[in-house]
Amino acid sequence: MTNWLRANRQTIARSAGSLLAVILLALLLKEESGNEMIAALKRVSIWYFLAGIVVLLISRLFVVERWHVLLRSAGVEIPFRQTAMLTFTGLFSSNFLPTTIGGDVVRLAGAMQLGYDRAVCLASMVADRLIGMAGMCVTLPLGVIPVLALGSPAGWQAVSFAALFQKGFDFIKRTFGVFAIWMKKPLALLTSFVATLGNMLLIFLAIFLLISGMERHVSYWLIAGLWSLTYFVTLVPISINGYGVQELSLTYLLSKLGGLSHSESLTIAVLIRLLFIVTSLPGAFFLPSILAAMNEKKQ
Repeated sequence: MTNWLRANRQTIARSAGSLLAVILLALLLKEESGNEMIAALKRVSIWYFLAGIVVLLISRLFVVERWHVLLRSAGVEIPFRQTAMLTFTGLFSSNFLPTTIGGDVVRLAGAMQLGYDRAVCLASMVADRLIGMAGMCVTLPLGVIPVLALGSPAGWQAVSFAALFQKGFDFIKRTFGVFAIWMKKPLALLTSFVATLGNMLLIFLAIFLLISGMERHVSYWLIAGLWSLTYFVTLVPISINGYGVQELSLTYLLSKLGGLSHSESLTIAVLIRLLFIVTSLPGAFFLPSILAAMNEKKQ
């Protein structure tokens, strides 16, 4: 039993973190009735929701392009179709297999199954992550500044969470050598960074559409800042794939700074999670073959 607990301590800790976040969400909505939550959900226009799915699907293509540029510039002759297959499979795995298999592990296993160099693919995935974080740093001040302007203990508490993005910068410092492959190819890095900006702008638009579909208005750029802030909070490994923590953080920020009620904010947070899950579903078609290959290697 002790050995099992030691081997699975990270999974147990993250599961506990997700459970705690869900409990905190329940406490946050204690004063709100269930009818208000249902009413908020019913107010979301189905057309705006579908538009959000389309927009987020397009954003996923920018994620594919970001990694594809890094792979090709590092000498990996991979077709765009295969990069898309691996990316969507990784996204799907992160949403549906968070406790056992990470999305990046599945991406790497898939790339190796296709015969591509393990070291280069691994380096490109780390670079892909770092470029995504760098993009979010661009819009982070749009969220931090309004939180600072709250001028209340609650606001400073939120900033203390946001300050955890320092872990991201520490990670960048430790893995700076990863970019050695691309240092002599600035155009590839720039193209990859532009792709991540395209991804971000479309994510913000999808959230904006959901809120607009509820017949409420929150500034697009405030949404950009609040989502960036939420992104860095969920980087802290205290829950499974950010489950609960993402919803709690965004609910808090939208209610405090976006002018939405708790029930409206939670509805938006849950719908955003649903959008990400739905747009990762294409990866389900490719996952079985990758998992089979991984099992064969274990045997």
